[in-house]
Amino acid sequence: MIKTKCIAEAKNFIILDEYTKIEPGKDYQDENELEDELVEDLKHQGYEYFNPKNQEEMRANVRVQLENLNNIKFTDREWERFLKEYLDRPGENNEDKSDKIYNDYIKDFKFDNGNIVNIYLFYKGNKINKEDKIDRTLADNKLQVIRQFEQRGEKCSNRYDVTILVNGLPLVHIELKRRGVPIKEAFNQIHRYSKESFNSDNSLYKFVQIFVISNGTDTRYFANTTERNKKNYDFTINWARSDNESIQDIKDFTATFFDKNTLLQVLLQYSVLDEGKKLFIMRPYQIAATERILDKIKSSFYAKKWNKPECGGYIFHSTGSGKTLTSFKVACLVAKMRYIDKVLFVVDRKDLDYQTMKKYDEYSKGTANGSSNTKGLVDNLEKQGVEDKIIVTTIQKLNNLMRTKQGLAVYNKQVVFIFDECHRSQFGEAQRNLRKKFKRYYQFGFTGTPILPKNAYGTNTTGSVFGRELHRYSIGDAIRDKKVLAFKLEYNNVRPKFKGIETEKDLEKLSALEDDKEGLMHPERIEQVSQYILNNFHYRTKRLHGNKDKGFNAMFAVSSVKVAKLYYKTLNRLQKESDKPPLKIATIFSIAPNEALNEAPNSVGEIQDESLEVPAMESSSKEFLEKVIKDYNSSYSLNSSNDFERYYQDLSRSFKDMEIDLLIVVGMFLTGFDAPRLNTLFVDKNLRYHGLIQAYSRTNRIYNDAKNWGNIITFRYLDDATKEAIKLFGGDDKKTILIEKKFKEQIEGLIPIINKLNERFPDPTGILEVDKKEFVEVFGKYIRAEDTLQNYGDFYILQALQKIDTDDAQALEDFKSKHHLSKDMLTYLKDIKLPDERKIQDYKSIYNDTYESYRRKKEANEEENSDINWDDITFEVELLRRQEVDLDYILELLLEKEKEDKENLIKYIQGIIRSIIDNRPKEDLLVNFIKETDLHKLEDSVSVIDAFYQFARKEGKEKCQDSDYILGLFLEKKKENKENLIKYMQGIIRSTIDNRPKEDLLVNFIKETDLHKLEDSVSVIDAFYQFARKEGKRECQELINSEELNEEEANWYINNSIENGFATENGMDLYNTLPKMSPLNPEFLPKKNRVFEKINAFVKTFKGVGLKL
Repeated sequence: MIKTKCIAEAKNFIILDEYTKIEPGKDYQDENELEDELVEDLKHQGYEYFNPKNQEEMRANVRVQLENLNNIKFTDREWERFLKEYLDRPGENNEDKSDKIYNDYIKDFKFDNGNIVNIYLFYKGNKINKEDKIDRTLADNKLQVIRQFEQRGEKCSNRYDVTILVNGLPLVHIELKRRGVPIKEAFNQIHRYSKESFNSDNSLYKFVQIFVISNGTDTRYFANTTERNKKNYDFTINWARSDNESIQDIKDFTATFFDKNTLLQVLLQYSVLDEGKKLFIMRPYQIAATERILDKIKSSFYAKKWNKPECGGYIFHSTGSGKTLTSFKVACLVAKMRYIDKVLFVVDRKDLDYQTMKKYDEYSKGTANGSSNTKGLVDNLEKQGVEDKIIVTTIQKLNNLMRTKQGLAVYNKQVVFIFDECHRSQFGEAQRNLRKKFKRYYQFGFTGTPILPKNAYGTNTTGSVFGRELHRYSIGDAIRDKKVLAFKLEYNNVRPKFKGIETEKDLEKLSALEDDKEGLMHPERIEQVSQYILNNFHYRTKRLHGNKDKGFNAMFAVSSVKVAKLYYKTLNRLQKESDKPPLKIATIFSIAPNEALNEAPNSVGEIQDESLEVPAMESSSKEFLEKVIKDYNSSYSLNSSNDFERYYQDLSRSFKDMEIDLLIVVGMFLTGFDAPRLNTLFVDKNLRYHGLIQAYSRTNRIYNDAKNWGNIITFRYLDDATKEAIKLFGGDDKKTILIEKKFKEQIEGLIPIINKLNERFPDPTGILEVDKKEFVEVFGKYIRAEDTLQNYGDFYILQALQKIDTDDAQALEDFKSKHHLSKDMLTYLKDIKLPDERKIQDYKSIYNDTYESYRRKKEANEEENSDINWDDITFEVELLRRQEVDLDYILELLLEKEKEDKENLIKYIQGIIRSIIDNRPKEDLLVNFIKETDLHKLEDSVSVIDAFYQFARKEGKEKCQDSDYILGLFLEKKKENKENLIKYMQGIIRSTIDNRPKEDLLVNFIKETDLHKLEDSVSVIDAFYQFARKEGKRECQELINSEELNEEEANWYINNSIENGFATENGMDLYNTLPKMSPLNPEFLPKKNRVFEKINAFVKTFKGVGLKL
């Protein structure tokens, strides 16, 4: 093994290796005292205290600070012109201000005497090179602190706690709550200020880039362009030391983050404003990695030590932690080093080459140079411009260049290599050629799963090739900080016949069993696993009621191409034999590059990446893959050719867009692939060490509150392998973080909640008004616990057991056999009593009623008059909505209950409707339908739905005025000619107020659709929604183009309006969609009104059709 040694390093990092926390005070501290202490601490750190009374004094201070910074003097006339022409142009929003800070911070200003002077808003100079002679640096910027500044918005005034000014401009705002108050209240207050006053006309607070929130005990920061709503609180972050130990108390945060040099570097150096004007404030671990790479290059260069592992190193950062942003910032800062000639960012797959260039261009267009072949790479290496320093390439192109091109000038230049995913293919021929050809290079690697002595084949490790570990942010750290999700591991051992081979731990024996048709490829086992996936797919992916929009999709990792083919065939055959709606299943596989090169893998458990080139694949696999692509194109109406690379790209897109439900893979997509809506990985493959963590990590990207963790369902015993991988990459103390609680631990948490509900609220209808706050709190805990338990198969078994007569021994035995339960597990489950379904429905009804009452009072500003303080209660409305079912699902339930007498059936359906906010208006209509319909004559769900829609039309009930009802009427009239059908449908539409805006949309749908091909109400509804979404996107683009709107802001505003069901003129959202125009312009108000009317009409037409722009 190659030994490494450390070159002396400077310790002037802003992310500190060591920090001793300040001893906390002992006395009670209210919010005013907390604020007093913060301001005093900032003053002691060199901040100047300033006390402006109004906006005029704030602007006057900006003038003074810019004059001092630039050593100039404005006349009053020049200053007014500077404001109007540049600093405070009418109609600018906070994104425009961000652009000034990061891209346009130098203004060529012409003074009245004709002199043109560069006016700097900030000095960003930083000595990157020892020889740099910089007249002005970060330290020359002036920092001030103000407090309790009052600003008026359109409707009210707000008083802000503490703001930090940089050269007079408010760049950081701090909102405080006293100790003991939830910090989220400070977050919510900033959200409210943003809507009410921050962004008012001519507000300097549009310049704010960073928000800081604190309750004294916990302090967090986030970027101003982070969407400030309750769902995005998780994107707030703590400051931290280099070992990722968080710095939370406001005293410690002030001593570190608010150190003047640190704050200025975070603001002006370690931030990225991308091309879409989204601001990224780098996280502490990203800054730590960047600092340590820069320092390593500097120390190595001045020590004249290069071309060795000790002049490089690797960054051990978890998957999902933002390595691309870190590498981008590293590349940009390294490119500024005078003595560095080229920076090469090297990926090991062709698709990652494209993805990285795309991402770099999103951060800053034109920063990096890409190439489609080796010749293009040579051309990029020969370019001499400063803007040509950064190159993105694949290791294949780089290796081909080193093998075929001799005597290139770049071989003798100072070159920095940054390798993405340095645990994979960088140890072979390319690494050997790099050491031979390049004479003065430094190389750094990024990986979430380094190759260490424990999991290495031979002597090569990530450290021996790249140098020592420079910084670590493990998957355990990322899960703790809620940057990625934890994993829930479950070995599915319901195949007793095969349990022996599935739990085999001897790797040689396992390898022999892989391709054995009497072993792991036994047809019976393949069928049982396939059937399990089909039976359990919907609850694993949270699509319990078939609602794909609210759920997720899954990946299935298998051991070989042979096995992939078997599962693909078996799953599709079983689906054809079933009467359930089929899943959209696809597969992809190729040949691993190392197979083609006959190179051995680098580490135990390595997942071999598969090439996008397929010529080397054996003929039967190639033929099968062609059939798969053909299935993909025809079955799913998706657009891919037989070209494998195009299929790969299209499959990647369609899987991310939820057009594919289940993707069967061998190696592809198990590394370097991000799909936030993937939540489940089925595994029939021997995973080990970093291959295991990499595969599991496909499931743990944060998406929304419904995605609790990554579901890992294995058909082989991988518990020990998982623990070993976690120990290696997460540390012994991380096990409880990486693997969530088992079912028994989770259900034990639910039982006390059920007991409290039964004790305190035995009769849901008898809950007193004075007790409703306590009820909402307890039942909210029940909702959260149940939502978590819905990820466990055992919970569904427990729910099914509630319907079994536990005194019937034979019924219990049959149940035990059906679900493959042990005697002990059956006994355990039998003793757990869940609340009756009816009772839960009643609880939900009371919960929703209470929420509706609270919401109405809040909207009417009547909550102050309530005897109950609801401020510390969170209503779990989103969790309830995820569990809600639509009207068609309720109608399908009638089939299951049609044998009951109608009185009981009505009570049952009423319970369901009242527990679901959106379906409450349909209660009377459904009850009358049950009373007047002979349900015994309805054979299937389609006939029930059709019968209901016919009944609704006949009754003329206005309570069923939704589009689905009207579309259901197509089935009756589709045989008529289109002219008569249009007249008929227009009569229906015009009789229902809510659907009138959809008249033209429905008419055009009839004109352009072959209705004879639509067999039932479901297909009609699906076809209309697809048509409506397509039309919506077209009409929206026309609206944006015709009114010259800000496209990104307009899409955001319209999406929000569609979600709310209406457009509003309140706040700045509508204003932000408009082209830049002064509110004083006589054209402004007519323009604003015209745009609002158009958007309002658009929303009325397209709400409820699933349109997402």
